[in-house]
Amino acid sequence: MKICIIGGHGKIALLLHPLLVQGGHEVAALIRNPAHVSDVEETGASAVVADVECLDTDALAAQFDGFDAVIWSAGAGGGNPERTYAVDRDAAMRAVDAALQAGVWRFVMVSYVGSGVDDIPEDNPFHHYAVAKADADQHLRASSLNWTIVAPGQLTEEPATGKIEYGDHVLSGLTSRGNVAQVLAAVVGRADLPGITIRFRDGVHPVGLALDSLVRRNSGQTVNALTEGVGPQGPFLQGVDEDVPHD
Repeated sequence: MKICIIGGHGKIALLLHPLLVQGGHEVAALIRNPAHVSDVEETGASAVVADVECLDTDALAAQFDGFDAVIWSAGAGGGNPERTYAVDRDAAMRAVDAALQAGVWRFVMVSYVGSGVDDIPEDNPFHHYAVAKADADQHLRASSLNWTIVAPGQLTEEPATGKIEYGDHVLSGLTSRGNVAQVLAAVVGRADLPGITIRFRDGVHPVGLALDSLVRRNSGQTVNALTEGVGPQGPFLQGVDEDVPHD
């Protein structure tokens, strides 16, 4: 696949690029700062200098022309409410419209686990980010794209384990950026995850098997809850799908 990643110099994106390249994908990373070109290219992706905050829908569509998938992994970084809305909401919504205009079939949005669920007071500095992400996510949900929203818990710098816990019950928890990158790499090429928001955190379920379980659940099949714990013998799984190892 030809994949365009918006926010290509972010911490998650820099971990994601090599995973996608190793998977045989052609990756272009949109970045704002020309000084970051070498960082991106060292990961195997090609760097494209383009400030999504300033590009209108037509200009974004031109950037997406010929791509199979777009991954939104950009963010203003907090602090400035006006810029938070400009990037995390407005630019993200333009990217959705541009992907439709360019004929891109797959769109994956990086959000956060509480998007659309959290009720953050207006006097809380996080309120603006929460509203911006919820609005952008809802705009994507209302589109006709084949979309998936990847919604991790609080991000950490811990090494990737390749194991997660997912479900609508997951509304908090720590999530390695490396695990987010692994989920994105596993999700973007799958056509069987349309219209799904994946709320997750670090856990004990291998990413691929967890996603397979999610697909079955989304198709209406009866799937036992994936629960986890730590016992005398270490981490365990209980009540999982039969094809998820739990020894």
